[in-house]
Amino acid sequence: MASEITYAEVKFKNASLPAVAEVPPETKKHEHHPQKCPPWLPWLISLLLLLVCIALIIVLLALQRPWGPDASSAQSGDEPTALQQQFLEWQCISVVAQGKGRGWMCCPKGWKRFGKSCYYISDDMMGRNESAKNCTGMGSHLVVINTEAEQVFLTSQLEVSRGKNYYIGLRSQVVGQWQWVDQTPYNESAAFWREGEPSNVSVEMCVVIHTTPSIHNWNDFRCESSYRICEAAAVTV
Repeated sequence: MASEITYAEVKFKNASLPAVAEVPPETKKHEHHPQKCPPWLPWLISLLLLLVCIALIIVLLALQRPWGPDASSAQSGDEPTALQQQFLEWQCISVVAQGKGRGWMCCPKGWKRFGKSCYYISDDMMGRNESAKNCTGMGSHLVVINTEAEQVFLTSQLEVSRGKNYYIGLRSQVVGQWQWVDQTPYNESAAFWREGEPSNVSVEMCVVIHTTPSIHNWNDFRCESSYRICEAAAVTV
């Protein structure tokens, strides 16, 4: 006898589906993001590099530039002086400047050299103002005498026997107040007046060297036509 299968219908009231266990999310790996640099940083770096380059250039120029009393003449090869622009023929002597090796000290042909200066002794006559302009036009000025050695040298170069007068760069605008053309202070103790000179009169406001064997040969003068002595710094090359 076949067994019967009985079916029963079962209902659950207020039944809920079993809770689904939530799996905790996996911990996210922290991603490494490179930190962005501020926008002004490249500009700052560029500025610093520029300043370093400028400093290096200044140092190099300073090392190449000659310093000391001969600095201006040593650079004459780069920037020709007014004297160099006026003359094509030169007379040079070999000199050894301290720390600069061997070189040459030059004066225009026909000029006299003493120390670091060149002197032009004229063989024609002009008034005082024209004499000053003539010297300036050659890149020089009427001579300024600073030492006894310079005075002795100039006296030895003049023609004593002919009794000439040569303008120097000393004159006065007010009687007795002497001034050099280059604004060098006038020093009474370093002046070389003839005995009884200067006369200090209003008609004699210029100064000449009168050719005598004595180094005391300055004379105040009427600013009339006379010879002249021009002076310029020697050129070192």
